[in-house]
Amino acid sequence: MKETKSSGSLATRAFELLQDKLVFLEIAPGEPLNETRLGLELEVGRTPLREALKRLETERLVATFPRRGTFATPVDITVLSEISEVREVLEPLAVRLAAKRLDHRSRGELKDLKDQLDTATPGGSSNPQDALRWDSTIHRALYCAAGNAHLEATLNRYGNLATRIWCLAATRNPTPVEHIATHSQLLDAVLNGRSEDAAEIMREHVGEFEQHMREVL
Repeated sequence: MKETKSSGSLATRAFELLQDKLVFLEIAPGEPLNETRLGLELEVGRTPLREALKRLETERLVATFPRRGTFATPVDITVLSEISEVREVLEPLAVRLAAKRLDHRSRGELKDLKDQLDTATPGGSSNPQDALRWDSTIHRALYCAAGNAHLEATLNRYGNLATRIWCLAATRNPTPVEHIATHSQLLDAVLNGRSEDAAEIMREHVGEFEQHMREVL
């Protein structure tokens, strides 16, 4: 049992590290993933690495081809509308549930994020990736706080795909400061149990994201 648990933990760690590299385009779209190099870089063996790659394939972040290998998937901007249709329904649901179900751990995590956000200037950073990482971190924390593992997994998948599109757009136009500033209002609504306010803020937030992406792309 120890070996299984260890292998699972290593696979999860490899998955999470590779996921962010793929989402934030540190591994470029279309780039081949060399298993030997990645194993050394992540300090994991072949078995947990391949488990991680299988998970990444289900998340549509990598694609494996027989006799060719595994590659980072392209960023498909044509699916922006489809992604937004899902997020505009499920993201407000997630924050509505989070506002009603906050447990002690989630409340502490969201409060800490709000405190950091209120004392930082992620939207004003010279590095657009800072704002993107803030957005992703806050959204993932809210998905988790909803207390529904299936909803969390679905939103993480679509949120990752949306963030890849955003990373592509960020090279052409920085993230609006207002988009990041909205997170403070959103977190405040969730922390104070204002579920309908939180849902409306998130609905507008997701809509503004799609509008901005269309203006840039």
